Amino acid sequence: MTARKRIGILTSGGDCAGLNAVIRAVVHRAVGTYGWQVLGIKEGTQGFLQRPVQYQTLDLSNVDGHMMRQGGTILGTTNRGDPFAYPMGDGTTKDRSDEIIGGYRELGLDALIGIGGDGSFAILHKLAEKGGLKMVGIPKTIDNDLGMTEVSVGFDTAVGVAVEALDRLQPTAASHQRVMVLEVMGRDAGHIALAAGIAGGADVILIPEVPYSIDSIANKIKQVRASGRNFALVVVSEAVKTAEGTGVKKLLQGGEKRYGGIGDYIGEKIADATGAETRVTVLGHVQRGSPPSARDRLVASAFGVHAVDLIAEGKFDRMVAWSNRGVIDVPITEAIAHYSCVELDSALVKTARGLGISLGD
Repeated sequence: MTARKRIGILTSGGDCAGLNAVIRAVVHRAVGTYGWQVLGIKEGTQGFLQRPVQYQTLDLSNVDGHMMRQGGTILGTTNRGDPFAYPMGDGTTKDRSDEIIGGYRELGLDALIGIGGDGSFAILHKLAEKGGLKMVGIPKTIDNDLGMTEVSVGFDTAVGVAVEALDRLQPTAASHQRVMVLEVMGRDAGHIALAAGIAGGADVILIPEVPYSIDSIANKIKQVRASGRNFALVVVSEAVKTAEGTGVKKLLQGGEKRYGGIGDYIGEKIADATGAETRVTVLGHVQRGSPPSARDRLVASAFGVHAVDLIAEGKFDRMVAWSNRGVIDVPITEAIAHYSCVELDSALVKTARGLGISLGD
């Protein structure tokens, strides 16, 4: 057995299903196998900025099987406040990275496990370099756009939610002879839209990687009608741009802009071009908050165990990853550098085209 260690774990960035399953796996491996102590940092890196540092001790008594069935994260998370340019109340920014490094040292941590996406890893890697922190990353993003891993925690559940939505929209579409447009998440990549559209029997799938025209979409809707079917299903990723090439975003409280609204745009254009009655459904955060699917629980558990083993082996600044039906680990810098969008010659794109699904081009 290795020497007793004290490790921290935090969740960073947007929440997703499977985070609690990762936390549970880390605790079981670290405490149950190695006899270490695990401290859960609250609210991502924000917990390190508080004095005293905000954390909770995690052990086998408070990470039961019910925990991995829960969506979200028991530790809390944040996708705001870059510590190297932290927004202050007077509108200025301040470098607070030394405070986070100080919080790590205040807790006497031997290593930190960060569960996040590319943005979180870029920050954590920079912190580790500056402060000499020992860090291991676990990939989570519903967009599945992080490089060097075939799948990230949260993606499978998000796809499942979108497919369930299509299953529910289909009978009402048929009952009213409508075109149903479903807008799904996908900040820059169309993985959710593509996978859900295929599994949910969509007629049109629009993703940011494939340019589209309204005429092409309208032609597909007309073909569906000509075949004798009185309804159609359209899936669109939130990052798809308008025909003029602009992204559709909504202004949130505090002045932040986020993708949202392209579904309404596409629905209106389809109605104008075809005369069809259209309805638009925006899934939004419903995709994040669901209990995790079996696959997400499995991947999360495998990632958590492997991350702890990396610490035991003294391997840091690495990210665990899924490859060829197994868990590997890669340098975090490579994962950040290799963004994973939908490849136009990928198996799923070929599958969609083979099924007669229009990608709008």
